[in-house]
Amino acid sequence: MKILVTGSNGLLGNKITDMLRHHPSYTLINTSKGIDRYPEPGGYIYESMDITSREDIFRTVAMHRPDAIINTAAMTNVDACEKDPEGCRSLNVAAVQYLSEACRQYDTYLVHISTDFIFDGTNGLLSEDAKPNPLSIYGQSKLDSEKIILQSEIRASILRTILVYGFAPGLSRSNIVLWAKGALEKGQPIRVVNDQFRTPTLAEDLAKACLLAIEKQAQGIYHISGKDYMSIVDIVYAVAEFWNLDASIVTPVDSMTLGQPANRPPRTGFIIDKARRELGFEPHSFKEGLSIVDYCLKKA
Repeated sequence: MKILVTGSNGLLGNKITDMLRHHPSYTLINTSKGIDRYPEPGGYIYESMDITSREDIFRTVAMHRPDAIINTAAMTNVDACEKDPEGCRSLNVAAVQYLSEACRQYDTYLVHISTDFIFDGTNGLLSEDAKPNPLSIYGQSKLDSEKIILQSEIRASILRTILVYGFAPGLSRSNIVLWAKGALEKGQPIRVVNDQFRTPTLAEDLAKACLLAIEKQAQGIYHISGKDYMSIVDIVYAVAEFWNLDASIVTPVDSMTLGQPANRPPRTGFIIDKARRELGFEPHSFKEGLSIVDYCLKKA
């Protein structure tokens, strides 16, 4: 089976590459804008592809005729999306329209990554049928991308996820665990919100869920996340405890005091029963996830 990955230079793309590049049952085609940044090239094909270009997408899909596409590419910096709504919609909405059209033309199965930020966070621990109500331009863009796929009638699954963390060499963006570890190691005082709650997701677990969806040709929406429901500040405290760092420099604060451009949902977190039942998805605990991050850091 041929699997094409968009955004392969990102954290999730990196983990999918780790999982599939030497897998005997799969041919992996990685795509991203610009050069390949995976640290150990080999075992996969790489194509430079601009996901905001319909022509680029159709050229690449026509050339390789993948059986499945995993769309990990997106503009995910919530505040950057608020400041650049046109750029956000180009990457998160128009690109998904082009991908859907290509999948329809070539009968390709699509796995699309979405987010908890389509919800307003008034209720924690959400199931797939919870009513969306995005608070930000980013959240709205991802909800619009879901609607495109659901209305396209292509074979597809939408995997909503939350606060993905992990380590891969050469990443251009950080995540909650790496940021917390780095900040705590510097020993400088940090302010961390105590009124936002999530179920943080290990990148390796999300990569596995993508493959499970393809293997089962799953249809529709699935909630994919970790199983530990935690506040952001408790995530930071857990990082401090795991790496034996001084947590006394952490000051819990109300999110309103940070003055961020984009609103965040206060309480999300996912009920993952459907993914467990239909996909066989089983995530690591947060502590197990930190052990995996630690292993990856030491190996790098």
